Amino acid sequence: MRREFRFAAVWLVILSAVLAACSDSASEPSSERGEPLVTGLPDFTRLVEKEGPAVVNISTVTHRDESSAADQLKQLPEFFQHFFEQFGGEGDMPSLPEQDDTRSLGSGFIISADGYVLTNNHVVAEADEIMVRLQDRRELPAELVGADEQSDLALLKVDAGDLPVVDIGSSADLKVGEWVLAIGAPFGFDSSVTAGIVSAKGRSLPSDSYVPFIQTDVAINPGNSGGPLFNLSGEVVGINSQIFSRSGGYMGVSFAIPMDMAMDVVSQLKDGGKVSRGWLGVLIQEVDRDLAESFGLDSPRGALVSQVLAGSPAEAAGVEPGDVITRFNDETIYRSSELPRWVGLVKPESDVDMVVIRDGEKKTLSVTIGLLPDNPEMALKGGAESDKASPAVKLGLAVREASASELSRLDLKAGVVVTQVSEGPARQAGIQAGDILVTLHNTPINSAADLADAAAALPEGGTVAALVNRDGTPRFLALKLP
Repeated sequence: MRREFRFAAVWLVILSAVLAACSDSASEPSSERGEPLVTGLPDFTRLVEKEGPAVVNISTVTHRDESSAADQLKQLPEFFQHFFEQFGGEGDMPSLPEQDDTRSLGSGFIISADGYVLTNNHVVAEADEIMVRLQDRRELPAELVGADEQSDLALLKVDAGDLPVVDIGSSADLKVGEWVLAIGAPFGFDSSVTAGIVSAKGRSLPSDSYVPFIQTDVAINPGNSGGPLFNLSGEVVGINSQIFSRSGGYMGVSFAIPMDMAMDVVSQLKDGGKVSRGWLGVLIQEVDRDLAESFGLDSPRGALVSQVLAGSPAEAAGVEPGDVITRFNDETIYRSSELPRWVGLVKPESDVDMVVIRDGEKKTLSVTIGLLPDNPEMALKGGAESDKASPAVKLGLAVREASASELSRLDLKAGVVVTQVSEGPARQAGIQAGDILVTLHNTPINSAADLADAAAALPEGGTVAALVNRDGTPRFLALKLP
């Protein structure tokens, strides 16, 4: 019995040692596991204390237009026009309610101690009065030095000195995943601070061809527009400009204008009150997998030229429809949306090289970049002087013929591919680049010539229907004609 007890005790000791060893090995970190890549959360308090005073609230007032009663009457539906004309008395137009002044709020930041303030163009566009409110509650009237609609930037000047200023950084040094912070006035709440990370760089949005946006998940809402985006060093690396939203409020995706680009715009606005951009004169589209194969590319890349505008720098350089631009001025073109911004950065009258794929072969063309016309219609016409823009251009549309395979895939008998949408009825109606325009005012559209003829026959000042096919889904959109 004693011998059996001894034997059992020995096994108990061995078992305890084994369990202890296992426990120790489980508690120790594996030698194969590396050091943590992320530790702790940033403390933004010092950044806000130092840079916050240079962030301002911008309020604007746009006075109502003084219009006659007759002009106001014309804005009413036809039924009410007849009613007022019948009961208002001859020569006695009815008195209509006066429109109130329009007011808006936004953000901005001081970039120089002598009073220069940077904000978004859409914050101050068409404003008759601009007021800048500092964190110390001073309110200063501001003068618009210059604005650039293409980049959505505006430069203001207040009459003051020794103002707090932000530190200007470089957006080129930003990395995806990096912490960033915004200060602004969402919904009018001054000096509100929100933080997040850089989600992506170089984003192109359908409504903006010349801005490689910084995408973040920083909470941005109405009133934040024009405010600064800081890195952890307290440097402004972007200007908060837009959000992607289905509700009108923040939904986790926001966009900022890169500071490197903004300071170039500031320099030009200071010098001449406007911004000059390079212009090539082509209509382009994205290269998908099937098009890449048909043009002899090993992968979808580049910008496919669908049209070369008459009288443009591209025509003079020998660019042809069907060319795929893969490199421009030493910059590789991966997506078609990248080309406009690289062209826009080139000073007019500069000579640059451009690599295109034509008939499966690589060619290098030299092109003298032109000046982008101020009027988008002139840019789409090729810059040629004319008293009257083509009817299709007045709609704000540029198109190319759809291939048989594109029509067959969507089971369509007619249609043209929308390649570009500028300011005009088409954009207001919601037509987008890539849509297949099937009919306009019940007229089938098979070519750009068909579109021009149909547009020329449209009534003035009316509303017509356009049938488009978007991603296989047909939909009618209403175009309100000027």
